[in-house]
Amino acid sequence: MNKINGYTEEEATGLIEYIYTGRNAGKTLSYLFETYGRAHNRAKGSVRNYYYAFLKKREDARVQRILAGKDLKAGEIRPFTEEETDEMLKKVLAEKSKGMSVRRAIRNLSEGDEKLMLRMQNKYRNLVKKQPERVRRIAREAGLPEEKTFLQRRLEREIDALYERIAGELKEENARLRAELEKLRSGGNGGGSE
Repeated sequence: MNKINGYTEEEATGLIEYIYTGRNAGKTLSYLFETYGRAHNRAKGSVRNYYYAFLKKREDARVQRILAGKDLKAGEIRPFTEEETDEMLKKVLAEKSKGMSVRRAIRNLSEGDEKLMLRMQNKYRNLVKKQPERVRRIAREAGLPEEKTFLQRRLEREIDALYERIAGELKEENARLRAELEKLRSGGNGGGSE
């Protein structure tokens, strides 16, 4: 079976028709990726990635045939410059230091621009995962608390759980000892009568 980027030609045609029809009905690409993915047991991100990769293969005759008469296109992806990346990172970390979630911080910084919000969110996640030293450096330079790594957060949760378990065991032991002491006190001085 001849595939186009991992989808059969029939699957690719179905996806493109679904997106074309949905876009003409005023649906967002994000919504269409999600609903198509759910209906075909595929992750939303996987559908999105396939769609954009498919549009980039316009030199392929099969792709040209599937796209014929449809005005579907992928916008030019403009990567963040190093300066933009550092500035965005500093602003997100500053908002987080005020107790705001990353998602809300990015929503506020993007001022309602959904494409920018998605770009910023993806860039931030990528930085935290792949360049944690850069995140720490920017936080230090801005005088902000450093971003904790996944392992640091996990360790903190495990330590908290250990404290809770130990505290619970100590409370139980304390209650048992108090009961023993009360028994001894109520039993008299020597415990027996003459």
